[in-house]
Amino acid sequence: MVAAVENNLGGLSAAEYARKLAAFEARINRGEKIEPADWMPDEYRQQLIRLIHVHANSEICGALPEGRWIPHAPTFKRKLALLAKVQDEVGHGQLLYRAAETLGPSREQMIEDLIMGKSKFSNVFHYPAETWADVAIIAWLIDAAAIINQTMMAEGSYGPYARALKRICYEEAFHMKHGYEMCVVLAGGTKVQRDMLQDALNRWWAPIMMFHGPSDKESTHTGILVRWRVKLKTNDEQRQQFLRQFVPKMIDLGLKIPDKGLRFEKETDTWHYTEPDWEEFKRVVRGGGPVTHERLEARRLAHHDGLWVREALTAAAEKKAIPMPPTS
Repeated sequence: MVAAVENNLGGLSAAEYARKLAAFEARINRGEKIEPADWMPDEYRQQLIRLIHVHANSEICGALPEGRWIPHAPTFKRKLALLAKVQDEVGHGQLLYRAAETLGPSREQMIEDLIMGKSKFSNVFHYPAETWADVAIIAWLIDAAAIINQTMMAEGSYGPYARALKRICYEEAFHMKHGYEMCVVLAGGTKVQRDMLQDALNRWWAPIMMFHGPSDKESTHTGILVRWRVKLKTNDEQRQQFLRQFVPKMIDLGLKIPDKGLRFEKETDTWHYTEPDWEEFKRVVRGGGPVTHERLEARRLAHHDGLWVREALTAAAEKKAIPMPPTS
């Protein structure tokens, strides 16, 4: 029995584990960063792997709904901007897989888990982008929600993740401005363009409201992530920040918020809203979204088509590592 308990504590006695945990939490409370070689509780490591893996997957899958619109962009300027954005998102995925690798899992295994449907990605990327206005809403409001989440975690306790997020947030800020400018143009355009933008908001409102994750009373992970300062704000606090910042901007553009229950309480600086359907959220992130299969098939195809590149790079690296014979 004692041996089983010590195995659950990483081979440490209960007293030694408690001492290390207290020192670990004291470092976090002082604002220090935890680095890969530092001691950490196994639950901290597993929570980070889960969180960063989902984030990396989301950056890769998030490039897909926008990427399919590159050939259909209305102007050359928009095409170039969208190309750059999609390239950035894939690059963010690479940074995040690297951060996750510092905790143990290999990038190859994480990508394999994604394309086999064994790991999750953000709920919003399980939905289709039906019109050009969807691209604008994704770039503005989904990236805005992501920035709220990522700027908060960029101050978090795990060093490699926090540093990756610092760089990612700089680029996401440009993406959001690009999306906002697209929405401004559509909102100031013809009736067809305004209606298209409103229709896109109507479709995306519910997924966006679910973006930050289940309500605090529903969430199974938020408490420990906040305790260990991986996250500095709860899911509901992030949602409130999003509503405070962006509902007034949507109204300024003449958009109608598709939630009859939405109202602002000035005394508490709180937005009241219709609670999202968390059963739908769970079903979607577990692989039951409208275009989940399409997203994963696109990743499988890209992974298969890129095999020759990976093999060529591996062969070149191995060849480089072989010592050359001395020259006479």
